[in-house]
Amino acid sequence: MPPPSAASTGDLLTAVARSLRRRYAAAFAEWDVTPAQARALRVATEHEGARLSVIAEHLQIAPRSATEVVDALEARGLVERRPDPGDRRATSVVPSPEGLRLRRLLDEARRHAAEELLGRLGPADRAELDRILALLVDP
Repeated sequence: MPPPSAASTGDLLTAVARSLRRRYAAAFAEWDVTPAQARALRVATEHEGARLSVIAEHLQIAPRSATEVVDALEARGLVERRPDPGDRRATSVVPSPEGLRLRRLLDEARRHAAEELLGRLGPADRAELDRILALLVDP
């Protein structure tokens, strides 16, 4: 049997990533949160006081799109916009106590969804997959 081509390996990686994203979306639906909102909430909690541009950069979306995602989180009381202490013209995004609570729940749902997929692998295969994927992650 010939070795797989780079294209077929890439296709397999893409298929696994899609499957994982679908599982995340299904897990987040319980809280009526989209994957983009969950990621934005994670950025806001990890980088408290993050500007919208920082959130957009982490989500790899346009700043206008980040504004829409943060608007949805703010409407639900999960984040607040505050004046940036370092620049009066800028706004920072800060998680609310409810946002912090939901972040913990979403993280657990995300871990469970990933384990549901990756749990099919034995410990040795999982360690090898982690090793290989770590080599491929962009620095």
